[in-house]
Amino acid sequence: MRAPQARVDEDEQGLVVKSEGWFVVNAREIRWFESEGWGRFSNFGGDMLFDQLGIGITVLGPGQPLSMYHWESDEENFLILSGTATLIVEGQERPLRQWDFVHCPPHAEHTIVGGPCVVLGVGSRERHTEIGSDGRRTGREGESEYTVNETAIRHGAGIEPGTRQDEAYARFPPRTPVRYGGWLDWLF
Repeated sequence: MRAPQARVDEDEQGLVVKSEGWFVVNAREIRWFESEGWGRFSNFGGDMLFDQLGIGITVLGPGQPLSMYHWESDEENFLILSGTATLIVEGQERPLRQWDFVHCPPHAEHTIVGGPCVVLGVGSRERHTEIGSDGRRTGREGESEYTVNETAIRHGAGIEPGTRQDEAYARFPPRTPVRYGGWLDWLF
């Protein structure tokens, strides 16, 4: 059986994948999301979530977190495409620069804080949390957890003691769809 070609529509924010199937899109033409203090993000323009693999590209300004400090039940991997960042993993800080690759096995507590940077993120979806249309995690119990860590809190990427998981991103406005604005042009 042949795989169908996906339907790709254009709206005021850019290209949006609307159906299952194969497709080709350009990161400068797809829909992005942004939120004050949380950077800009795209899952490559899809309303359709990939079944087996989550993938996204994120542009972070200085001090902006990729996520709040957490672990997931599936592995996640990150490649710094441009710029510098700080990795916080298992409570330790590690500087990151262009072409550094980060592997987080299941249950590794982690986040990345921009310096600024562009990050390509890839993660398994076998037991992964779901992402809502606003870009926030809608995970089910036991698939991820946001944990308290002083290093992450110091970098503005951690939760305070007593914060419920559904409140982890409450300090950020919801991500809103936007058209690409040139923020990848400084990459190379």
